[in-house]
Amino acid sequence: MPDPDAPSLRAEQVRQTKAALVAAGRRLFGSRGFAATSVEDLAKEARVTTGALYHHFPTKTALFETVFLEVHGELLAASASAAEGSSDLLEVLAAGFEAFLDAVMKPEVQRIVVTEAPAVLGLDRFTELDERDAFAEIVFVLQAANDAGQLAVEEPEILGRLLLGALTRGATLIASSSHPREDRDRQGGDARLADVPSVGLHPWTRLPRGLVRAVGPCFGTPPRKL
Repeated sequence: MPDPDAPSLRAEQVRQTKAALVAAGRRLFGSRGFAATSVEDLAKEARVTTGALYHHFPTKTALFETVFLEVHGELLAASASAAEGSSDLLEVLAAGFEAFLDAVMKPEVQRIVVTEAPAVLGLDRFTELDERDAFAEIVFVLQAANDAGQLAVEEPEILGRLLLGALTRGATLIASSSHPREDRDRQGGDARLADVPSVGLHPWTRLPRGLVRAVGPCFGTPPRKL
């Protein structure tokens, strides 16, 4: 008589094997990099055969993409929870950006998300994945801030793309810096009026100063629309 629990046991084994491969990929890609990690290295680290690896992931790049999505998802989750419960939507956005920049200080995140992903996945695919959730979240907050009367932006999508581009640039500077802590501090913290004279008393001065410098020329003082 067939074991009724057999399908669920097999499904659990499949889940565990895939999780082991992703964890192995995260460790090796994060420490050695994509090019220096072979399929054999990954299988050995996960304690599976290379055949099992190819059963779940047709290529090493496919495994890397899954690892990237996991790490990238954690970044977005940290950003989303940074100012949970706040009714000040600009504060929500600022806290999310600060949390993102903090996470980029981790060597594993730097290597997988910032340094390796654009080259391994190709710029088009990387941009597609990077923007799919992050861009949508930024635009959602900007639109909500518009609706709440906390700022006036005629084109949230355009501003969202500017902000995401500035944030990505900040992450790249941190990842490539020989003094990442100093560059992190320069990118983060409340912007000062002396840093961004073109912004005046605009509420965006509460955003990380690196972002405000990048988009400051786009702003006037409230209530002027953008």
